[in-house]
Amino acid sequence: MTIPLGLTRVSRMFRRILLATLALSSAALAAPATLTLKHDEGAATVPLNPARIVALDEEALGWIYALGVSSRLVGVGSAMLGPGDLTADGKIKPERIRGTFLARGDLSGAKFVGNWTQPNLETILALKPDLIVRATWAGNGNYPQLSRIAPTVGYSEQGSGYWKKGLRDLARVFGKQEQAEKLIKQVADTNRAGARALQAAGVFRKYPKAVVVSPFKGGGTYLYTKTRLIDDVRALGFKDGLKGDANVLGVGGVVSDEALLSLSKDTLVIVFPPGGQYNGAQDFLQSAVGQRLKGQTVVYTQEANSPWAGPLVSLRDSPALTKLILDKVK
Repeated sequence: MTIPLGLTRVSRMFRRILLATLALSSAALAAPATLTLKHDEGAATVPLNPARIVALDEEALGWIYALGVSSRLVGVGSAMLGPGDLTADGKIKPERIRGTFLARGDLSGAKFVGNWTQPNLETILALKPDLIVRATWAGNGNYPQLSRIAPTVGYSEQGSGYWKKGLRDLARVFGKQEQAEKLIKQVADTNRAGARALQAAGVFRKYPKAVVVSPFKGGGTYLYTKTRLIDDVRALGFKDGLKGDANVLGVGGVVSDEALLSLSKDTLVIVFPPGGQYNGAQDFLQSAVGQRLKGQTVVYTQEANSPWAGPLVSLRDSPALTKLILDKVK
């Protein structure tokens, strides 16, 4: 029997489609279901596209928010929240979220897991996470215990690239690499735009240098040398107005009144208070040092419950700080 030519072509096309489908299926089956991340506390093999995440602090929370996967959060920690901020079932009260950085994502499915330095391990275990993310520092505890609950990754503010590395690593986990790179570029573009505006307004003729100081209530004043706002300040075009140690978490150290009083008039003092109960800005401004520096000082306050750094933070802080400085030199 002779097979019609048209039918032969259809048969061949069907075979090609079938073979291509089988090849794709085999590739999908062969694709790894996990990814090993080298982070600042070691290495962890994490599942791709995890569905149950615990963010132990606002820093980690900011990266989860930036990547648009906050609906997968089952747990969140913080140093600024306590029992009075929680509902009966252990979630953060809506009124405590509203108007703060916490409102930038979805916390409807997340229970509070305690202070970021001493999280409640039993609560985290009960949540059955498949990924735990946290900010960390040398000597931070609980990593072995957390890792026994779920794959855990930690990123240090003094680590190379800090939030960019954390964001990029998590982007690989969630298949959001393109989104991460767009955010990183957007931060750089925003800082460049701010630098042009400051230059055009003649700000650097009056204040070529700047310092970022953070007064903690009852705990001294810190000079930030890395990560905490100072990176954006440098990207905006300011030179460092004071050298300081980075012996506190690798991002700064206590600065003396004498060092602050020695600042020249061409150094802009950016008071950058910590959040919540740690805020000692008013005490600093009313002190002898604060009064002496008043004419060259601006106070920049982040959103409540904001991380110290991250793409969403820079995208708010850089233009807001630029406007504050422009208003100062009018």
